[in-house]
Amino acid sequence: MHRVAVIGASGFTGAELLRICAGHPTFEVARATGDSTAGKPVAEVHPGLAPVYPHLELEAYHPGVADGCDVVFCGLPHGASQTIVPEIADRAGVVVDLAADFRLDDPDLYPAWYGQSHTAPELLDQFAFGLPELFRDDIRHAQLIAAPGCYVTAAALALAPLAAAGAVEPTGIIVDAASGVSGAGRSPRPDTAFCAVDEDFRAYGLLNHRHTPEMEMALSRHAGAAAEILFTPHLAPMNRGILATCYARPTGAPSTGDALALLADAYSDEPFVTVSERSPSTKATLGSNSVHLTARADDRTGWVVAIAALDNLVKGASGQAVQCANLALGIDEGAGLAAAGLWP
Repeated sequence: MHRVAVIGASGFTGAELLRICAGHPTFEVARATGDSTAGKPVAEVHPGLAPVYPHLELEAYHPGVADGCDVVFCGLPHGASQTIVPEIADRAGVVVDLAADFRLDDPDLYPAWYGQSHTAPELLDQFAFGLPELFRDDIRHAQLIAAPGCYVTAAALALAPLAAAGAVEPTGIIVDAASGVSGAGRSPRPDTAFCAVDEDFRAYGLLNHRHTPEMEMALSRHAGAAAEILFTPHLAPMNRGILATCYARPTGAPSTGDALALLADAYSDEPFVTVSERSPSTKATLGSNSVHLTARADDRTGWVVAIAALDNLVKGASGQAVQCANLALGIDEGAGLAAAGLWP
């Protein structure tokens, strides 16, 4: 068995980590932290987990929670991991951070996009970027892993095979994506309350969303050419899901069949990626670690369109983190992860 700690277990990604770990064949959650809920049973904070964690209690974070753990998952808001990771990096076998604290390889990007300097820049080049379908060799047996978020995962998987094959220009790319409200986290905010979100659909983070440089970095690294992306996120009145519609200019005259073939060939051996002519649906990925992809080439306008759907809390967060941990530990990459979505 592998001993696991979940730091930040009171939030949505923490709850999803606990749920996935409960069904994992070798993971055993030994410690779970939640500073605002310290002392409360997991069953009280997350009632749906009561059958699998009847006795586990949340505790306040301290570095000792990592001691003796094979894996530590950090499901914390941006900025918090920069303080915590230096304290636990040498105390656990593998550390997987779900926040953006260690995803970017250039420390100068943090003040530009996050409004603050990085407090542990010396650790950035020690982290593997945790998107297995594109960077599996970097993740395998890594000790520090930064799992990318939902928007970046969806856009990168939709665009990477097209850009890597030279079928589309790496610059001038447009990504329009919609997220379920759980992507904003569990803490209440006026703009994510039920009455604000219900019957509404809106764009936010116009021109300066902080995940833009992460998308560009992932695409540039995989395709071997500098990428430039205009990203516009939207908030949709649903609990879970990401739907990313990505537009790129072709380098030649590809057909829809060509675009679909590039995606299908790139992911032919990937158990969590489904490529088809069907238009992807967020509901089809609900509760799964899967990504559904399609593509079209439009002769009339000269655009190539690639679309991805995924569950933002699973493949876009906690499921991806577990997938990375499996790789780092040298066990079955899909252990504990569902490929099939829930329906209805």
